[in-house]
Amino acid sequence: MTDSTAALPPALAAAAGLTVVPLDVTIDGVRHVEGVDVTPAQLLHALERGARVTTSQPPPSAFAAAYERAAAAGAREIVSVHLSGEMSGTVRSARTAATVSPVPVRVVDSGTVALGLGFAALAAARCAATPVAPAAVDPERQRRRRPAPTLGRRRVLPPAWPDVDRVAEVAAATAASTRTWFLVESLEHLRRGGRLSAPAAALGTVLGLRPLLAVQDGRVVVADKVRTRRAARERLEQVAAAEVGARGAVRLGVHHAGDPAAAEALAQRLTGHAETVEAVVADAGAVLGAHAGPGLLAVVVADA
Repeated sequence: MTDSTAALPPALAAAAGLTVVPLDVTIDGVRHVEGVDVTPAQLLHALERGARVTTSQPPPSAFAAAYERAAAAGAREIVSVHLSGEMSGTVRSARTAATVSPVPVRVVDSGTVALGLGFAALAAARCAATPVAPAAVDPERQRRRRPAPTLGRRRVLPPAWPDVDRVAEVAAATAASTRTWFLVESLEHLRRGGRLSAPAAALGTVLGLRPLLAVQDGRVVVADKVRTRRAARERLEQVAAAEVGARGAVRLGVHHAGDPAAAEALAQRLTGHAETVEAVVADAGAVLGAHAGPGLLAVVVADA
């Protein structure tokens, strides 16, 4: 499981077998559920007309219900991977719900957000769905299994699957490998939402700079300072290309808020710098859009 700030295309999440628990968006006092009754386009329109927009994490009851549904569908263990606890109380809600889950739940704080979180959740789900060689399985666990059936004289070994510890480790390792940079038109949305300090936000409002922002240690920080939007986009591409080129095989994500053409073009240029195992271009979604505002452009690089 993950949450909607992973900003994964729904088809990609479904194909990996991921359950996505949505966050809430409140527009002028009316509560909406991300991915259910508010679209990114509607959110951007609300921001442009000056609506008051806030977001909130799912309550523990939302996670408890998701865990109960998974258990009823046959889950024996759950790995629940979520956005940075430094940015949101979502991880705390998940951990509270885990204490009453009918099956064990391992909650992973990814320390990041957007496709940094999305790639971690995808890696975990794909790991859980991939059989491992019998030699890689704990011998004690193997001894507790039922005897393998035979086909004629040949012994047929049942598939062995990664345990919950391994799946959680893959999620954490993938998240730790990610780097995320992004640009916004205005820093005011991040400041109002408490995701950027007032001194950092003053770079744009007082000094008129266009900071290149990054996610570091679970928080939003200023990575670089440039003068113009064009220079900021060029700098974003430069740092992302350098990161991609310095690695072997990578997964690449590009987010936008209302400008898919710019995101697609940037993704195409960046994929030429290294072996790209997977490239995902996605709208940032309503919750991230509420904090970043119109004009968001972001790049996420993860080890493949």
